[in-house]
Amino acid sequence: MERKTPLYEMHRKYHGKMVPFAGYLLPIQYEEGIIKEHMAVRTGAGLFDVSHMGEIICKGTDALENLQRMLTNDFTGMADGQARYSPMCNEMGGTVDDLIVYKKKAEEYFIVVNASNKEKDYRWMLDHKFGEVVFEDISDDITQIALQGPKSQEILRKLTGDIPEKYYYGNFNGRVAQIPCIVSRTGYTGEDGFELYLDNTYAETMWETLMEAGKEYGLIPCGLGARDTLRLEAGMPLYGHEMNDEINPVETGLGFAVKMKKEDFIGKSHLPDKDSLLRKRVGLKVTGRGIIREQEEVLVNGKKAGFTTSGTHCPYLGYPAAMAILDKEYAIEGTKVTVIVRGRDVEAEVVPLPFYKKSK
Repeated sequence: MERKTPLYEMHRKYHGKMVPFAGYLLPIQYEEGIIKEHMAVRTGAGLFDVSHMGEIICKGTDALENLQRMLTNDFTGMADGQARYSPMCNEMGGTVDDLIVYKKKAEEYFIVVNASNKEKDYRWMLDHKFGEVVFEDISDDITQIALQGPKSQEILRKLTGDIPEKYYYGNFNGRVAQIPCIVSRTGYTGEDGFELYLDNTYAETMWETLMEAGKEYGLIPCGLGARDTLRLEAGMPLYGHEMNDEINPVETGLGFAVKMKKEDFIGKSHLPDKDSLLRKRVGLKVTGRGIIREQEEVLVNGKKAGFTTSGTHCPYLGYPAAMAILDKEYAIEGTKVTVIVRGRDVEAEVVPLPFYKKSK
């Protein structure tokens, strides 16, 4: 039976269309619809309930060494409040998950993991921990709200001065409208934005306070549908689509977060370098007629070249697009491909990622 987030009654109040997702009942969209929600985030601001995500505390004298061993990125040299993105690999180099690690203070880290993987990730960490370290799953106590879009900072400035100036930083002692919370300058939409982490008891008050503050900026609530179209338009990978236990982070274009020069980490010996990479993630712009979805065969001159991982119509850009894993020889900008969609050929072309990038 699906669980309800602390904001469930808010979704009902704002007429969210509820669907099961990652073990929770969450809004796929609200009255405005996915396209209007998507455009609100691109041009103004949108508010998302992402309380289904997981939060794990890692602390102890060996906390850093555990992160260095379990994750592909390098967590040395971080300032308090700084965040770093990282894949977490299995022994064969496949991806267990991708996550964000914040350094709260010396010997204590705050880890945010994907909703569908939080139990798996927590078990993985417990099974591979060593030395003086404690991992604690605090997901059930935390509400996470994402305020995203070019107007998000103006909205938040009405309620707090505790705003991180730099991207991928969090203020662990923040207050928004006097509510204690972590204020993080992060997001999953391709826009400037913030993610707020707070105690469940303040969830509804925070939601309503943000909605009221954002009224003059056209702030609207947004659901899972817009969250997916936004991240795809911005070329952001999603676990279970662009990466999984069989797709490694280098193939999916996350080499920037794989530090092969650091000491050994789980899966390192099985990860390819640029010269030995056999396949890679690319963008596909549909040039024919049709919408491409996930797990559809991609052909080049009648020969299988790979498979799609995600696809949709991009509301802001105005055309259908997809991401795919293609054999390296075909993963070249300008390559013409054919995608088999329900037995029908849909023509597309390899293009650079991301499809959309916000203007400075």
